[in-house]
Amino acid sequence: MHWRETLPDWYIKKYGYQPCVNIGTSGHVDHGKTSLIQALTGSWTSVHSQELKRGITIRVGYSDAAFYKCKKCEEPLGYSTTPKCNNCGDESELSRVVSFVDSPGHESLMANMLSGSALMDGALLLVAANEQVPKPQTKEHLLALQTLGIKQIVVLQNKVDLLSHDEVLANYKDITKFVKDTNAAKSPIIPISAQSGLNLDALIGLIESTIKTPERDEKADPVMHVLRSFDVNKPGIKLKDIKGGVIGGSLTQGIFNVGDEIEIKPGLMNEKKKSYEPILTKITSLGTAAGIVESVKPGGLVAIGTTLDPSMTRSDSFIGSVIGKPGTLPENSTKLKLSVNLFDSAVGTTEDIKVNPIQNGELLRLNIGTAPVLGKVTKVKSSNVEIELRRPACIFKDGHVAISRRIAERWRLIGAGIVG
Repeated sequence: MHWRETLPDWYIKKYGYQPCVNIGTSGHVDHGKTSLIQALTGSWTSVHSQELKRGITIRVGYSDAAFYKCKKCEEPLGYSTTPKCNNCGDESELSRVVSFVDSPGHESLMANMLSGSALMDGALLLVAANEQVPKPQTKEHLLALQTLGIKQIVVLQNKVDLLSHDEVLANYKDITKFVKDTNAAKSPIIPISAQSGLNLDALIGLIESTIKTPERDEKADPVMHVLRSFDVNKPGIKLKDIKGGVIGGSLTQGIFNVGDEIEIKPGLMNEKKKSYEPILTKITSLGTAAGIVESVKPGGLVAIGTTLDPSMTRSDSFIGSVIGKPGTLPENSTKLKLSVNLFDSAVGTTEDIKVNPIQNGELLRLNIGTAPVLGKVTKVKSSNVEIELRRPACIFKDGHVAISRRIAERWRLIGAGIVG
């Protein structure tokens, strides 16, 4: 039975037929993020051909799960992902439907991780119990979550089944030292094994008590940040059967309905005018993990079918775009003003590299929403920085921006900024 068939009236009225919260998985490559999501949702999120060949997550993946709670069983034994209690066998009640955002852990794919983080309401930080704490990417991911203002975090001590009791306790102490003075300092730390399903009921209980569903404004103008785009047509399809391009992402506010006219920014380059122009199109379908729906609300990841030529949306070409109703989004801009807070040292490096102040004229990589954009610093005054972007972006005032600098042939996270 699909979880959509178990949705009670109270949930449908409040959230519709879709998840109500986005939860990210973050941490070092090979620490078990994708395996954990498979254990919770039954879906393997790494489906891109290169991901299957290399055994790592390259693009941001996503999968949904419904959490149920048995009234008869004591916590955390009554939590599960099925309507029937795994402990006593009685019927359970729906607690919540969540959408998991699986981010790449490999250092060279940090931009993809930051794009995924922009849609997270909370996060699971995985740390392998059988490896040194912290690994460079574990530290980088935690600071990335902190940079983007994500405070609802559950720390998972994975692969505990591979160690003795004393070794697990020693590793636990290392994790507590690692998260001290970070956004995860007060977060619960739970030992699990994603492969064997150990402690998943307790994990679900902690997710439910720690990562709350945020209040969202459904009456505001809709805003959707794009994380995927693709062509759903198979080779050889007949011309009359071709479907328009599909764009995937998550609404942060407002509601979209089938038939709505929408605007996509920054849009496409007009070669004659040498400038980017927004794209206008129409919503022809709305898809969630629960199926095709007539409208979507904030929370969860959705796919928007459009009237666009499907060749335009291939290969995630619309990543970083913002979708709204025509005339409601901020104007495209190549100028960015930030109030900057730099880290003491660059993250993601094996050695401690001090972060020097931002210099006028230097090139930085900025993650604005789900968009990674290169920019050149044009003015520096104390903690305030002005940047000229290489391409325009749709920028919201007071938004969080992650800042990376080129260090030893890699872009390394050095701090964060708030849009002024």
